[in-house]
Amino acid sequence: MGETVAGMAGAEAHQFGAEVGRLLDLVVHSLYSEREIFLRELVANAADATDRRRFLGLSDATLAPPEGACVRLVPDKPARTLTIEDDGVGMTRDELIANLGTIARSGTKAFGETLAAAKPEDRPSLIGQFGVGFYAAFMVAERVVVTSRAVGADAAFAWESTGQGAFTISPAERARPGTSVVLHMKPDAEEFLEPYRLETIVRKWADHITLPIMVAHDGKDMPANEGTALWRRPKAEVSEAQYEEFFRHLGHFFGKPWLTLHWRAEGSMEFSALLFVPDAKPFQPIEEERKSHVRLHVRRMFITNEAELLPSWLRFVDGVVDTEDLPLNVSREMLQATPVLARIRRAVTSRVLSELKSAASDPAREYETFWGNFGTLLKEGVWEDADHREAIARLMRFRSSTQEGWVSLDDYLGRMKPGQEAIYYLTGESVDALRASAQLEGFAARGVEVLLLTDPIDAFWPERLGTYEQKPLRSVVQAADDLAKLPGGAGGDEAAADVSAVLAALRAALGEAVSDVRATARLVDSAVVLAPPPGLDLQMQRLLRRSGRPGADKAPVLEINPRHAVITRLAAASAAGRDIAAEARLLLDLARVQDGDAPVDPAGFARAVLHLMRDGRADG
Repeated sequence: MGETVAGMAGAEAHQFGAEVGRLLDLVVHSLYSEREIFLRELVANAADATDRRRFLGLSDATLAPPEGACVRLVPDKPARTLTIEDDGVGMTRDELIANLGTIARSGTKAFGETLAAAKPEDRPSLIGQFGVGFYAAFMVAERVVVTSRAVGADAAFAWESTGQGAFTISPAERARPGTSVVLHMKPDAEEFLEPYRLETIVRKWADHITLPIMVAHDGKDMPANEGTALWRRPKAEVSEAQYEEFFRHLGHFFGKPWLTLHWRAEGSMEFSALLFVPDAKPFQPIEEERKSHVRLHVRRMFITNEAELLPSWLRFVDGVVDTEDLPLNVSREMLQATPVLARIRRAVTSRVLSELKSAASDPAREYETFWGNFGTLLKEGVWEDADHREAIARLMRFRSSTQEGWVSLDDYLGRMKPGQEAIYYLTGESVDALRASAQLEGFAARGVEVLLLTDPIDAFWPERLGTYEQKPLRSVVQAADDLAKLPGGAGGDEAAADVSAVLAALRAALGEAVSDVRATARLVDSAVVLAPPPGLDLQMQRLLRRSGRPGADKAPVLEINPRHAVITRLAAASAAGRDIAAEARLLLDLARVQDGDAPVDPAGFARAVLHLMRDGRADG
């Protein structure tokens, strides 16, 4: 919220935050060549406000908009003003300050960087992307006055600003709820006071809005848009440009949709759907709010965007579903219970998955781009949605220890070695770190492919999926016994030294720092490696530790390579009666460092390494 300063004549004066002032300058000057975009943004805001009031009116008729509600554009050439007015929900004093006095969802730096890198033809959509649509008014107006009265309120308030760093709030008069935005036009923006120019802009940018948009012309209100619900029109009648503009309007996206789904379901239930998958992640992280916001319409009328028409793991999909099979006065409580909506949810989810499957098999679709943007969200579905788990698994893509690019589970199955019983994976922080991990050595020596998983959720979903095409998914850190069944491997058939005595010495030296010390056949070049305690993956343990949850304090298993020269020398030293406690601690810290963790005692680890370099002994 802007800072309040002394006002005049009953008006409260507020200061824009410095960031807002800078952003206003960017909007006004960097988007100058696309000035007409201001009208698209203000008309869209007015239509959305009226839709919200319509929804309120379904449960309380006294809140419904008046008959013939529309968005009116009133140009006044003698006064050099353009008014955009609606009969929507309106705004209270505090809402005017919150909505028009701050830019809570945007950052000047991010906006400026994106704007500088954008092509000129992409710049109009950036206004919506960064949530600064209203401020586009200052591209054409030297002063903006917003008068608003909230539904259910008696008082109205006016917000006024020249866009130069401050705004005022004052009491106002308005006969009925709604909002009027009066633009006092700049001398070089008088073209936007011509009714025909306004009509052309509306047809270009807002023809899909179902609410009537009227332009005052010679004392009469003339319709400027067809108001046809785009999703109800046959696909053959909708151009790519119309799809793209609706996509941008709907979710304030930028760019073009990566995938457009437009169909009509008929039969036991009837609905029209127009859905989009964006071609890039939205500016606001969609991981934060785990809800789908596909809009539900009933007979073209907007009802709510909180019907959760798609599961949360498909929340990157945006669009509209319009049905005839629900009453217009449906309540939110009824939405949660009605079997009609449950059937629509199932049908829409299945259609989205089917379309994604088709896109995944089409090289022209660049499916890997989609997966890079939204794959993490689909993995949530494997964890929480048993009904669609198998279908999602077929859509998943992974990095691999033996392949470049992304691979699917089907790709992996086609490369499995004779005698290989499972699909192996390794979780960690980065692909590069995993490819260099000691955990892979035994599998790499035998030419066995391992999937490399780096998302936090990768510590969870493999257990839920369990198997794919009857092949179990198994972490390499829990698959040491599998290596004995696979042929090959450097030194795999050589006899290992007897390390039983050194194992006992290491256990005694490390105590509760480890749950066990044991020999392993899964190492080739490394001397040691960590394994998880029973029932817990190493990456899961790291996540629990970072979040402070129970389970992070379970000690790992230290596995040693009985063929490694360091281990054989330690075995000899222990057999000769020398205390190897310092070396034991160093080996444990070394294993932690290999897995991307810090030593238990970083300073002690550094001293031990220096002593080893100087004297050949870790204890100096």
